[in-house]
Amino acid sequence: MRRCTLVSAIVLALAGASMSAVAAVPAKHVAAAQQATTQLPRSVRPTHYDVSVTPHAESLSFDGKVTVSVDVLEPTSSITLNALDMSFSSVTLTPANGKALSAPKVSVDAEKQTATFTFDKPLAKGSYKLAMDYTGKIGTQANGLFAIDYDTKAGKKRALYTQFENSDARRFIPSWDEPNYKATFTLDAIVPSAEMAISNMPVAKKTDAGNGLTKVEFQSSPKMSTYLLFFGLGDFDRATAMAGKTEVGVVTQKGMLSQANFALDSAKTILNEYNDYFGTPYPLPKLDNIASPGRSQFFGAMENWGAIYTFEYALLLDPTISTQADKQSVFSIQAHEMAHQWFGDLVTMRWWDDLWLNEGFASWMEARTTEKLHPEWNTKLEQVDVREGAMSRDAIATTHPIVQHVETVEQASQAFDAITYSKGQAVIGMLEGYVGSDAWRDGVRLYMKQHAYGNTVSDDLWHAVETASKKPISDIAHDFTLQPGIPMIKVESATCNAGKTTLQLSQGEFTRDRPDKKPLSWRVPVIAQTLGGAPARTLVSGGKATLDVPGCGPVVVNAGQSGYYRTLYAPAQFTALKDNFGKLQPIDQLGTLGDTWALGMAGLRPSSDFLDLVQATPADADPQIWGDIAGDLSGLDNYYQGDDARQAAFRKFAIAKLSPVFARVGWEPKEGEADPVKILRTQLIGTLGGLGDPAVIKEARRRFDAQDKDPKAMPAALRRTILGVVAKNADAATWDRLHAMAKAEKTPLVKDQLYTLLSMPRDKALAQRALDLAMTDEPGATNSSSMIGAVSGQHPEMAFDFAVAHKAEVDKKVDSSASSRYYPALASRSLDPAMVGKVKAFAEKYVAEGSRRDADTAVANIEYRIKVRDERLPAIDAWLKSHGA
Repeated sequence: MRRCTLVSAIVLALAGASMSAVAAVPAKHVAAAQQATTQLPRSVRPTHYDVSVTPHAESLSFDGKVTVSVDVLEPTSSITLNALDMSFSSVTLTPANGKALSAPKVSVDAEKQTATFTFDKPLAKGSYKLAMDYTGKIGTQANGLFAIDYDTKAGKKRALYTQFENSDARRFIPSWDEPNYKATFTLDAIVPSAEMAISNMPVAKKTDAGNGLTKVEFQSSPKMSTYLLFFGLGDFDRATAMAGKTEVGVVTQKGMLSQANFALDSAKTILNEYNDYFGTPYPLPKLDNIASPGRSQFFGAMENWGAIYTFEYALLLDPTISTQADKQSVFSIQAHEMAHQWFGDLVTMRWWDDLWLNEGFASWMEARTTEKLHPEWNTKLEQVDVREGAMSRDAIATTHPIVQHVETVEQASQAFDAITYSKGQAVIGMLEGYVGSDAWRDGVRLYMKQHAYGNTVSDDLWHAVETASKKPISDIAHDFTLQPGIPMIKVESATCNAGKTTLQLSQGEFTRDRPDKKPLSWRVPVIAQTLGGAPARTLVSGGKATLDVPGCGPVVVNAGQSGYYRTLYAPAQFTALKDNFGKLQPIDQLGTLGDTWALGMAGLRPSSDFLDLVQATPADADPQIWGDIAGDLSGLDNYYQGDDARQAAFRKFAIAKLSPVFARVGWEPKEGEADPVKILRTQLIGTLGGLGDPAVIKEARRRFDAQDKDPKAMPAALRRTILGVVAKNADAATWDRLHAMAKAEKTPLVKDQLYTLLSMPRDKALAQRALDLAMTDEPGATNSSSMIGAVSGQHPEMAFDFAVAHKAEVDKKVDSSASSRYYPALASRSLDPAMVGKVKAFAEKYVAEGSRRDADTAVANIEYRIKVRDERLPAIDAWLKSHGA
């Protein structure tokens, strides 16, 4: 699954005898439900599901029948499975080669999300068929079976899709909805004949069901976890191509296939690469990627086996608004989800504790594959940004180990975070570098062969890599996956003698909020290199190490930036790097900038050191260096909110540094320019517009006003960026104009983006209008929560207070999977101390005690931001004054 951040949108067979009564399982997401254990009794195990559904899209309901082949592993008087938001009309159990038993007593536990069938006498060990007739609900958010309504030139349409990860298959089928209960599935559905039904496997058979309906039967699936099942239905088009023996397809709303050409071509290339890398060919006959209008607060794409589900903004390239960054994102998201077809689908973690085996690996594979297949994008540098994102989360007290303890549905939902994805990715990259890329690949191939169609824990991967590489990594892997936090390698001294530099290294721990914390201990692979010299390697173990590095002069520790640790240099060593900053490799420039920023904001170095590096960055540095600097300057600017005079001084400096870089790039693309330059152009326009640069704002407004008469005024590559600058600096008349554009737009992908833009103004009155609009039906059911999230980018206090005040209505517009993190995240950018108490009070009232990690993290982030503002900005002010800003 590809996760989405909150503001990134700134994303059954025949039944037996009928029962005398109907048992209902309502949805009830209350504190007790969140806290209840989700692990089922182990006395019964499913082996196959025969599922039949008849969706009623107009009434948002469906009829279901399922016959589950089960093995009773020990005598028991009851069978317990997961079920949510459904009503049973019939339940029967039939022994193999026997007659149906008496109808069981049905009891449901809405809080535990289970149904229990109790029988007159204990069931003997053996095989049975459990048949159930039931009805279920179709939602309007991406949980279970849900509907997406969208505009087209022909009028409004409704499509149906499913989303089951992590614990929502139980809304579609009464099932053993845990990853370790793998089974095979056969699905059929009675659907309108004019619409296309799609699932994990190809269609096996279609028969006329009368009244304009068709029964569509799909081939049986391989053995897989419940959360990977998929069903979709709508007015779709499908295009296909062959990649070896596999039919690769894309499915879109009618008329949009041309926007999926890049995705289809990319899928073929990626699949061929993965068949080779994993050493186990993709085992299903087809692999579709289904593009859906709308968005979710929880995810952007989902790796259903053979039927990847992706929101349109993450899969389609609209010629009127898509950018080079969008194109790269489409490729990397596909690489991520297709990696899951092996890591997650073919081999699945045993329980959500090891979710990182799915997500961390898919994230790493996505980055590796994008870099290999599209070297012109120079995406290798992005590994530093990934690491920084992980460390931002990992440096505060509310962090957790990569392998984490999960008990409840809510905790499983919260496991999809930067530690699982980005730290997991960074640690895999570090371990691959430690054992070597060929040995790592051989270990992965062995892991796939040993555990295909099964479930694993992290140690299964370490054992396979050790077996293949003959190099022990379990101790290092355990240090970085079983305990939280970030090692900090201190360069105590650097002494040059006889053509080599001897480093004395020590290991501490980097935190943002616990300066007196006793450091944990890690075994840390370290690579160091002098400018132009050969790299030297060591393993810092026991807290200290000595390393001889060939050559003399400035030394970069974590050369190549594959290590997951912070590097703290002594002042003389930092000065040497600063004075030679332009000579460092781009990836080491990024790494040094990242460390210097983080250490400065934490008070371990002067916070102004970061500005010294900005000053030392050449105007012709790699585009991605300046893109990161622009982002950091924008972030620093946010700390000055509410203090106009000091913010003006900082903005004067930031604009002066970025304007010459933008002058080199310009508004218009140049013949043959590199792809990273195209992305830098949008980054600089957006950042300078956000910093209040009058020249950029004026030109953005001119182009916006000229768009009707001059088609070249807002080219597709810049349209969204220009609209963003205009929206952020909008007055009431401009906001009204953007609103009219949003209402008139008939392309869902563009329409969704316009409603997000309406939520970005600095003007509080306009932000309030956006919040009020979000509570209406106009934006669409899946846009409202994203609009509130976008408002929080400029006005976190206003967005949080509004959402809490309208919680009953907002709850209906938020995925249940994201509910416990959505509200606290709205406040996380605040600089107001009062928000700490508000978030805590919210969590105590609405979130189960064991599921408050996201609320605690939001509080920690607010407290950190306040500390930066109060304790770090004075050094920035002094530096600016001394440099004439």
